[in-house]
Amino acid sequence: MAGRVVEVPEYEIVESVEVPAREAAVIVVDMQNDFVKPEGKLFVPTAPATVEPIRRLLSRARSAGARVFYTQDTHYDGDPEFTIWGEHVKHGTWGWQIIDELKPQPGDIVVQKTRYDGFYGTPLDDLLRVYSVKYTVIVGTVANICVLHTAASAALRWYKVVVPVDGISALTEFDLHATLRQISWLYKGIVVRSVDGIRFT
Repeated sequence: MAGRVVEVPEYEIVESVEVPAREAAVIVVDMQNDFVKPEGKLFVPTAPATVEPIRRLLSRARSAGARVFYTQDTHYDGDPEFTIWGEHVKHGTWGWQIIDELKPQPGDIVVQKTRYDGFYGTPLDDLLRVYSVKYTVIVGTVANICVLHTAASAALRWYKVVVPVDGISALTEFDLHATLRQISWLYKGIVVRSVDGIRFT
C-alpha cells in the first residue's frame, strides 16, 4: 500500500507558562538506554537531543521544590509486547536502566510500568495525589506511544498537562506533531516551545 501525505491540523504552542512548583511534578517517560543510546535495541534517533533540555528542566524543578517522577518501561521473559517490538528494556539489563545523564536523584520516584501508559497498573496516580500534584510536566520518549498514553491518562484524571516540544522525541516528525496536536486539542494540555519557557513559581 502506497503512503500518502497528510497535514497535521494546527495546534497552539506557547512561549512560556507558569507552573506552581508545590503542585507540580515532572514525569520523565522511559529515558532508558534501549531507547536513547544508539546501541539500544529500540533507539529513537531524536532522543539524544532531548537529554540536555530535560536535564535543565529537572534542575530547575528540583530547585523550586517540584516533584520528579520517572517511568521505567519494564519487561520480562515471554512478554507479549516482544511480538510487536522485539525484546527491549528487559528487567535488569543495561538497556532497561535509566540513562546516566538523567539518573534519578534522592527524593525522586521511579515507577516501573509494563505497558505504554505510566498510570496503567502502577501507583503513579496514588503517589501524585499523596503529594497534592495538580500539574504534570511530561517529557521523554516515545512521543506518540508512551508519552502520549501517559499524558492522556493524566488528563483523563484531571491533571493539567504541560509538554515542552524540545523535551520529547519521536520516530518520525509526523508522530511528534500528531502527539502535540492531540495533547493540545483533545486533552487541553499546554504545549510549550521549550523547557526554558516553563517557569516554576
